[in-house]
Amino acid sequence: MTATSQQRVSLRHASTAEDERLAELARAALRFRAWTPVLNRWGVRLARVLDSGGRLLACGNGGSAAEAQHLTAELTGRFEDDRRPLSAIPLHGDASAVTAIGNDYGAEQVFARQVRAHARRGDVLVCLSTSGRSPNVLAAARQARRLGATAWAITGPGPNPLAEACDDAITVEAERACTVQEIHLAAVHLLCAVVDRTLGGKR
Repeated sequence: MTATSQQRVSLRHASTAEDERLAELARAALRFRAWTPVLNRWGVRLARVLDSGGRLLACGNGGSAAEAQHLTAELTGRFEDDRRPLSAIPLHGDASAVTAIGNDYGAEQVFARQVRAHARRGDVLVCLSTSGRSPNVLAAARQARRLGATAWAITGPGPNPLAEACDDAITVEAERACTVQEIHLAAVHLLCAVVDRTLGGKR
């Protein structure tokens, strides 16, 4: 086989792998449509909390931390339409707090202690986890509920401990963690769209 033929075979294999990833994402997205009523309910509730002076806290590890920060950025900045900034805090975003708490109290407490500091009754905590088993995210959810805040989970396949620990949960049925995270981003955008629609561009 010539070098050119080998390259063509390699490209065909790569294309097949990429097509399968996209097909898996499409299948996961179609299954996820069943959760849109829950996201609508969450978005309306969150808009009312934020409009009345409450706040959103969000947490996750790794890629889920990026999704959590994406959510809070859309709310403090803007999603699609201009409106007043909303109070939203990504709990991994303060590196000094995360490292100090981890050093003094252990990794499991890095989010829970911040929930204890920042959350008030009626606030909302969004917990993102592909596995639904992260000890520090679980601890944050439990702390939020002890304080009278609402805890919502966005996870990978259920049932899982985080979904059970929260007041409500959305689970994504997909085999790959990367596909779960891609659907999580879609969930973040759908949630923000409902918040904006509910607030109606309030400044």
